[in-house]
Amino acid sequence: MNVLSDHFAEFREGFLGTVELTGLSGLLALVLGILMAAFRVSPVPALRIFGTAWVTLLRNTPLVLLFLAVTLGLPALGLKGWDSFWLAVLTLGCYTSAFICEAVRSGINSVPVGQAEAARSIGMTFNQTLGQVVLPQATRTAVPPIGSLMIALTKNTAIASGFNVTQLGSVQKSLNADTGYNIYVIFLWIAVCYIIITLAISGLFRLLENRLAVAR
Repeated sequence: MNVLSDHFAEFREGFLGTVELTGLSGLLALVLGILMAAFRVSPVPALRIFGTAWVTLLRNTPLVLLFLAVTLGLPALGLKGWDSFWLAVLTLGCYTSAFICEAVRSGINSVPVGQAEAARSIGMTFNQTLGQVVLPQATRTAVPPIGSLMIALTKNTAIASGFNVTQLGSVQKSLNADTGYNIYVIFLWIAVCYIIITLAISGLFRLLENRLAVAR
């Protein structure tokens, strides 16, 4: 009995759910990560403090605990009616943004100081210098670690299955309850699905890295 052919609809739904969760969480993480990196190098002390606190708190909080804080804490604060999927997107996006922030900040620090000084000398503001001079150069350095973080994010989505989110982890849980299937075969197909997604992400970021590479 082939578990994949017998439950293809469930595998497809879980696969697409994982792709969607990874994509939306990754987009949120990129936006927040770049914003927090800008805060951390900002000349405004309050923004630097906020960015540092954001990274320190999220990097040192276990992801499962963060899931519990969001899924239980938001309703307790009166923010009810959120779908479990969007709560997972919020949790994974915020968590991953802390790591992306550090990857981007590392890229910013790799840009020679003279680049920013030259931009300021011709009258460019901090925002213009960061957005038009520093970040485009920092991106070349930041792309590889961000790609690795997106792969880690894909694997972290498995935790969302414990919070009523449909993805590959939830498929594995439901099929494990059916004793007619070998548990190792189920895990094998789940692993294959994750490998397909992570290889696609790896290929995408490798292509992006090659396009941004400086010609030698």
